[in-house]
Amino acid sequence: MVTSEKTLWELLWEYDPNGLIVLNENMTIAVVNPALCKMFKVTADEVVGKPAVSLLGTVDEFQRVWENNEVIRGKEKEYPQYNLYVRQVLFSIRDQNAIACIMVDITEEWQRKKELLELKRETVAKVNEVVDNQMKVAQEIAGLLGETTAETKVSLLKILKLVERETL
Repeated sequence: MVTSEKTLWELLWEYDPNGLIVLNENMTIAVVNPALCKMFKVTADEVVGKPAVSLLGTVDEFQRVWENNEVIRGKEKEYPQYNLYVRQVLFSIRDQNAIACIMVDITEEWQRKKELLELKRETVAKVNEVVDNQMKVAQEIAGLLGETTAETKVSLLKILKLVERETL
C-alpha cells in the first residue's frame, strides 16, 4: 500500500500510458512524464526548461487555453516528424500558472483509418474501371449488332427486289 498521497500521484504520473506535459505561462516545458518522452523519442532532461515549440512545433492551442481559461477536449493532432497522431485534452491550472495537456496515442487507429480509406478509394477506382470496360464492351457489341442488322437489312432488301421482279 502507498503511504502518502504524493507518492501515489508520482506513481500515477510515472505509469500513466498517456503522454502528459505541463507548460508554464511562457510556453516553456515545465514537466513531462515518461509516456510523453517515449511518444516524442526524447528524455525529460532534453526538453524540460525548453520552449514548447521546439518539441510540439506550435503552441497555439496552449496559448488559447491560457488566454481564455478554457478546456479543449478531443483535439486530434498529427506530429509527422515523430510518426505520431494523438487526441489531446488541454486545460489551464491557473493557481500554478500552468497549462496541462494529456495526449492519448491513437497512431495505430489513425493508420487503420487511413488504410481503410485508401482501400475504399482503390475499390471505387476499380469499380469505375470495371463499369467503364463494360460500357466499352456494350458499345462494341451494340456496334457489331448494328452492323450485322444493317447487313441483314441490305440482304433482305435485295431479296425483296428479286422477289418483286419475279412476281412482275
